[in-house]
Amino acid sequence: MGKKSTGSKIAHFFIYVVLILLAVMSILPFWVMFMNATRSTPEINANALGLLPSKYLWYNKSVFDGKSFDAMTGFINSMIISAGATALAVYFSSMTAYSIVAYRWKLRRPFFTFIMAVLMIPSQIISIGFYQMMYSVGMNNNFLPLIIPSIASPAVVFYMKQYMEPALPLEIVEAARIDGAGEFFTFNRIVIPIMKPAIATQAIFAFVNKWNELFIPSVLLTDSKKYTMPMMVSLLKGDLYKVEYGSIYLGLSLTVLPLFIVYFLLSKYIIAGVALGSVKG
Repeated sequence: MGKKSTGSKIAHFFIYVVLILLAVMSILPFWVMFMNATRSTPEINANALGLLPSKYLWYNKSVFDGKSFDAMTGFINSMIISAGATALAVYFSSMTAYSIVAYRWKLRRPFFTFIMAVLMIPSQIISIGFYQMMYSVGMNNNFLPLIIPSIASPAVVFYMKQYMEPALPLEIVEAARIDGAGEFFTFNRIVIPIMKPAIATQAIFAFVNKWNELFIPSVLLTDSKKYTMPMMVSLLKGDLYKVEYGSIYLGLSLTVLPLFIVYFLLSKYIIAGVALGSVKG
């Protein structure tokens, strides 16, 4: 028993060491980014891996004024686009997955196969045609073309379907129908609460992807008052002979902070979903 106990302690020790190393490796890039946001460009050029803060935070912030960097405008614009796109993606994708799992209709499998085929098409391929269509209908410099297409999110549909098949008891759905509940009432009041962990997980991914999106907004948005945060950060590059790296790191830090907030708000649902899956397994 003593040898087994000692071996178990050693195994646990190595597991903790590996987990600590992985945690440090995950946190280190963000820590360096936040620290470099307080350092000057010469300090960053001399040692890019700075682990301690410096005194140039306000100087880096002052660079924003000369670069037309408006953090509040970029934050509001990005929040409108990201929140709207995320809400549409997770709700309608959950509804699509529910229609595939809970209903039996002839074209169900071909429909899902078509969704998976669309998933394989890179968004950059259709960007030129998408821009021409939006420009022809006068929808450039508008947030709607960046929000409404999120209704069709094949990756989210796939994840929701895979999660819903083992997690959603169809007996509850049938019981609600027998009791006279409508389909939308059943979906909104019964299915959505069951899907909270999956919805939270996909909401994080959808929000992060839309928040970090640069190419399509740069094509559609030419009015500086409608720039997103990534577009604002791209303004900080400066000219060829002078790049203020400290201000760039500060802009990146401001861009990342809302993502941390969203993750911490939704992380409890993800943990609950993982725990639920382990109990079922």
